[in-house]
Amino acid sequence: MDIQNVLSKSTSLSPDQVRSILSNPSIAGPASVGEALALKEYSTAEDLVAELCRELSLDFIKDIPIGDIPVDLVRNLSINYAKQQCILPYKEDQENLTVLTSNPVNLKALDDLRVLFGKRVKPLITTNQKLHEAINRVYEKSTSNLQGLDEIEEEEVDLDDPIIDLLEAGDDDAPVIKLVNSLLFRAVKEKASDIHLEPYEKDMVVRFRMDGILYDIFKPPKKLQNAITSRIKVMGSLNIAEKRLPQDGRIPLKVGGKDIDIRLSTVPTAFGERLVMRLQDRSNVVLELEQLGFSTQSMTHLDDLLHRTYGIVLVTGPTGSGKSTTLYACLTRLNKPDVNILTVEDPVEQRIHGLGASASEC
Repeated sequence: MDIQNVLSKSTSLSPDQVRSILSNPSIAGPASVGEALALKEYSTAEDLVAELCRELSLDFIKDIPIGDIPVDLVRNLSINYAKQQCILPYKEDQENLTVLTSNPVNLKALDDLRVLFGKRVKPLITTNQKLHEAINRVYEKSTSNLQGLDEIEEEEVDLDDPIIDLLEAGDDDAPVIKLVNSLLFRAVKEKASDIHLEPYEKDMVVRFRMDGILYDIFKPPKKLQNAITSRIKVMGSLNIAEKRLPQDGRIPLKVGGKDIDIRLSTVPTAFGERLVMRLQDRSNVVLELEQLGFSTQSMTHLDDLLHRTYGIVLVTGPTGSGKSTTLYACLTRLNKPDVNILTVEDPVEQRIHGLGASASEC
C-alpha cells in the first residue's frame, strides 16, 4: 500500500488534494507528508505520521527520550550529515542499530549507517521537528567540553609543552591546550581528513573535511585566535614569530593507541594565519590495490601498466580522493626483494619497508 492510497483511506482528502500534496518535491516519507498536511490544517503532524506509519507497517515514536541516546553513537557522524539526511542513531545491540529518521525512503543514508556500524539498521519514524530537536540536543552533549570558552584568556596557553598523547592531557593543562586537544581528538573520532582553521574579521571558524565535503564545526572566540594558532604551530615545530610567510610542518600524535600523522601548513591572510591540517592514520592505511574498489577491468589495465619496463602513470584528483593511497598501493604491488624502488616526495607520507623515500622540494 503506497502513501497515496493511505491518505485516500485515512483522511477525508479528495484524490485531487492528495495528488497536489504529493506533487511537492520536498515530500519524502510519512513525516514530511504528515507535516505538509498539518500546515494545511488537515490534522496534526504527529497524528498523521502515526497513522501513516501504522498503515505502512513502519515503527513510529512520538516522544524521544533524548537523554537515553548514547553520545558515542554520533561521534563518527557529523551534525551536518545527520541534519541533511534526516537521520540519527538511537540505540544499538549486538546485531541491530535503531535509527531515528523522518525519511525512511532515504535508503542511501540507512545503508551508510549499516556500513559504518557493521550492523542491521532498523528505522524508527518520527516527525522532522522532533528529529531535529533530538539531533541538536544530542550533539550539544557531544561537544559540551568545548563550552565556556569565552572566559578563557589568551595568555593562559603554555607554548612549551607540545602534545604527545591526546589521552594523557591532564586537568592542569591550559584551557587553549585542552581546546586544541579536543578538536584534534574529535577530528580523529569523526574520521576527518582535514582540519581548516580560518580567521575572519570578527571570528574564527573551524571546519572538518569529511568524505570530501567541508563542514562548519566550531567558532572559537576571536580573542583566542593567536593562542590557538601559536599552540598548533609549536606542535608542528614552526616559527611562531613568523606570521608573514607560509610554513609547513608535521605533528605526530597518538590517539587511543593509534599513530596519527598530521601535515600542517599555514598561509597568511588579511585577518591572521590560516591553518590546514591533513590527518592520516598510519595504523590503518590500505596498501593493497584489491581493497581500493577498482573494477576488474581497471585492475587488469593498471596491473599491466605497473609491470611495463618504462613509462609514466599520471594520477590526478581532488583533495582526499585517494591519490596517495593509490600510488602507495601500486608501489606495494611492485615492492619485491629483486626490485630497487626510490620515491621522491615532499613530504614523505608513508614509510614502507623496501622503499627508499627521499624528501625533495618539487
